[in-house]
This record gives sequence, C-alpha cells and structure tokens, in this order.
Amino acid sequence: MAYGARSAPCRASSTCRSTKPSRKRRRRVITDVCLCEYTSHGHCGIVEGDEILNDVTVAHVADAALSHAVAGADIVAPSDMMDGRVAAIRTLLDERGLDRIAIMSYAAKYCSAFYGPFRDAADSAPQFGDRRSHQMDPANVEEALREVEADLEEGADIIMVKPALHYLDVISRVKRQFNQPTAAYHVSGEYAMLKLAAAKGWIDERRGMLETLTAIKRAGADIIITYYARDAARILAG
Repeated sequence: MAYGARSAPCRASSTCRSTKPSRKRRRRVITDVCLCEYTSHGHCGIVEGDEILNDVTVAHVADAALSHAVAGADIVAPSDMMDGRVAAIRTLLDERGLDRIAIMSYAAKYCSAFYGPFRDAADSAPQFGDRRSHQMDPANVEEALREVEADLEEGADIIMVKPALHYLDVISRVKRQFNQPTAAYHVSGEYAMLKLAAAKGWIDERRGMLETLTAIKRAGADIIITYYARDAARILAG
C-alpha cells in the first residue's frame, strides 16, 4: 500500500508524532515519497508496457505525499523524479490547508551504481530495464542545474543531490548557483565501501566516516542523509 492511513509511511509518521522524544527538542518527521517499493516491477511509477506514465504517476505521488502529511510528516520528500511532481504536491497540500508542510525534492538524482545495497535489501530493483528514462546521466551536470531550478520554481523548500560523495561538484555548483537549503544523500553503496574497507582493516572507520561527511558538508550540503547518522551524531555530541 503506497499511501493511505494504513500504509507503512503513514503509520510510522503517526507513531513518531505520538511518541515523546527523549529530549526536549521537537522531533521532525521526513518521509520518502515514491511508488517503487509498492510495485511488482520495481519502477518509480505506473507502467504501461515498458513506459512509465509520468502524469498518472504524479497524481499518485501527490496523493501519497498528502497522506504522509496528514499522518504527521513535517517534510515530504518525493524521490520519483517525475516531471511536475513538486508542483502537484505543493498545490494539493496548499488546497488542504497544509501549506506549512515542506517539500524536500530529490531534484538531482543520478542513475547510479551506488544504490545497489539498498535495492537488494528492499527488493526494489527494477524487474526490467533501468531508471535512465527519469534519473540523470552521471556525466551531465547541466541537467542537474535545470532540474533544481525547475523544482525550486514549482515550490520545493529543500533540494537534494543524490548520491553525495561521487557528486561533490554537483553539490557545490547547486549551492553556489541557487543558495537554497541543500541536502545530499550519502547512499548505501558509498556507505558500504567504508564499512567493507574498515572490516578489512584497510582504513580507520571513524576517521573515514568523519572525513567523508566533512567533504560533503564542505561541498555545500546543509543537510546530509547518511546511514552513519547515529554514529556521527554521537561523536559530534561529544
């Protein structure tokens, strides 16, 4: 179930909202909005033959984002890369009086080899073809800038570059050109390389982790999404 009160993201959002945080800081709930986890074919949208139907998919993604917001999400993060989905989400949220819900758009999401460990764990790899029709060519930075500009014009509050470590130049250019809140996703393959190297004794994992996250921050990221979040937070908290 991709959306609705009984969907996993909605139940998780509701639980997070109803559970008191261990500290006095208000908990912020961010949900990923996509359809790939809920389709038999593993693609990010509604498929007809071998084609993803952009407009039909956008309508479903917007409905999913709305259900997440109603359940308690503070920020919805569409990761599908369909054209026009930020505008559709913003319009639907505003119509329902949810204009304070922020949108963190996966604006520059590349068709990368480094998503492998996550896709294996989530069993969400495409069953046919790939995602090159809607994810970006790793060689193309100009397209990333166009996608970011379009999402900001449609109402995105935060824009994201994914992956992070292998696209530091893209993060830097996006931040310098638009100077808007910028997130970067340190993805599963990038994380796994550090974990494996540390397990083999080739690197000091703590130093490698902090150096990697520092590089992403230095490139211009205001927000870093990483599987190392808890480890890094503990170290930075002293």
